[in-house]
Amino acid sequence: MRQNQAKQVLYGLQFNVAQLLKEVTGATRSHNIEIEEAIGELDGAAKIVGPITGQVRFLRTGSNILVTGLLQTIIQKSCGRCLTEFIVPISLELEEEFYPTVDVVTGTTLPTSADADEANRIDAQHLLDLWEVVRQGFLLVSDDYLYCRPDCRGLCPHCGQDRNQNPCNCQDELIDPRWAGLQGLEIEEED
Repeated sequence: MRQNQAKQVLYGLQFNVAQLLKEVTGATRSHNIEIEEAIGELDGAAKIVGPITGQVRFLRTGSNILVTGLLQTIIQKSCGRCLTEFIVPISLELEEEFYPTVDVVTGTTLPTSADADEANRIDAQHLLDLWEVVRQGFLLVSDDYLYCRPDCRGLCPHCGQDRNQNPCNCQDELIDPRWAGLQGLEIEEED
């Protein structure tokens, strides 16, 4: 099943850019993105549970292609305080430059810059694959959503009770017995 999902991602986010690479600098293409099925895991901490939608624009820049656009989806994460699963819609502003690996006219292999990311290479068949760039972007955006809600009270560190559901009877501050002797001391404040 995972293989079928990966193929759907590739079909929805792979573009043959051979014709665009043959055109002059400044040539553009626009594409609507509509991947209806949930993709699944981005990594161990988040997964895509809704469709990926949006629009991307390809711009021929010299020998490269600049991809810009806005994509939206829905992710599921585990709350950093209470550990419950929650769902949140996210948006990704995309702006990445992709580099061809083969000259579209002659078929010769092009030199690759040492700082060029593997995910930003256009393959020998002139396919520009957005999936890895989109996956990494969604992961970064998902890090903005750490908690199920801003006022999440989390788990009690002593008994493990979810404080959003029921309060617990644990003391909020347990004093380390090694420091108990200092509890009776008064602190003098300087003026």
